[in-house]
Amino acid sequence: MDKPARARRDLPDSPYLAAVAGRKPRRVPVWFMRQAGRSLPEYRALRAQHNMLAACFDADLVCEITMQPVRRHDVDAAILFSDIVVPLLGAGVDLDIVPNVGPVIAAPVRTASDVEAMKTLDSQRVQPVADAVKLLVSALGDVPLIGFAGAPFTLASYLIEGGPSRHHARTKAMMLAEPATWHALMEKLTEITVGFLRVQLEAGVDAIQVFDSWAGALSLADYHTYVQPHSARVFGALARYGVPMTHFGVGTAELLGAMSAVLKPAAAAVVGVDWRTGLADAAARVAPGTALQGNLDPVVLFAGWPAIERAARAVVDDGRRAVDAGAAGHVFNLGHGVLPETDPGVLTDVVSLVHSL
Repeated sequence: MDKPARARRDLPDSPYLAAVAGRKPRRVPVWFMRQAGRSLPEYRALRAQHNMLAACFDADLVCEITMQPVRRHDVDAAILFSDIVVPLLGAGVDLDIVPNVGPVIAAPVRTASDVEAMKTLDSQRVQPVADAVKLLVSALGDVPLIGFAGAPFTLASYLIEGGPSRHHARTKAMMLAEPATWHALMEKLTEITVGFLRVQLEAGVDAIQVFDSWAGALSLADYHTYVQPHSARVFGALARYGVPMTHFGVGTAELLGAMSAVLKPAAAAVVGVDWRTGLADAAARVAPGTALQGNLDPVVLFAGWPAIERAARAVVDDGRRAVDAGAAGHVFNLGHGVLPETDPGVLTDVVSLVHSL
């Protein structure tokens, strides 16, 4: 029998938690995907001394990097500094994060025997993540902490392709030609994802986000058949924690309804929307009572302040239209992650602008 879920922090003044729960926040909440790291000079100074994976397994470094954008930008939520392949390492997968490439898998998973040989998550191997969460819960004060993990489909794509892929050809080939092997792999990855998120939830994160970054490569029919049941198991297994849950993918306009459906057990359901789909349009696609997150195009941040201000104001206005159309709330964010070359000062100014609106 599961032990009782850890008691959550009481953060009644959090604009982020208010918006996702369908309450009226005191200001439009804003945070950025990939705000912890990449563009910040203080992060780059630390990374000059530590590689990516080493940093992900050092509790003090995770705490410091997670805190950096909160201090600098005054964002309304922190997101745990980590990487979606961390739980794969915790399950014994041999991989590395190669600069300018991304995760590279030493022995890709391509046969039924490869799937059978996969191990479960060893929670002791990811204990530094739990330690970091506990440090952050103490350090963040009234700023909520978002934990995260990669969704089973996106993890499967990395494992099968051996690294990042443009077309996900091997992944789709297994999915369509060997469905039994595919579902066996997805079941194992579902357990790994649930286990990694449980580690974070037991340590005290206030919300979670599941990144199905590459789900947009699928048709709606294939998503329904090969992905949705496994994603639903992830959110269903974690519903008892009573925290807001966000589901995000890139290029997922046609999948938004299905992605919101798997959030049904969540205490507060949020769907991340990329920049290709208007928020008011997204509100008509997702399940009733779903909050929306997004969706400024990250590239707009290179266009100079007049264009940035116009675009940010347009996102806030679109978010208000989405709420009028039935969305539970709106959290301002980018439509994908902060690009490494982004000027941190621009991010700070965007936060200030959105708060002023």
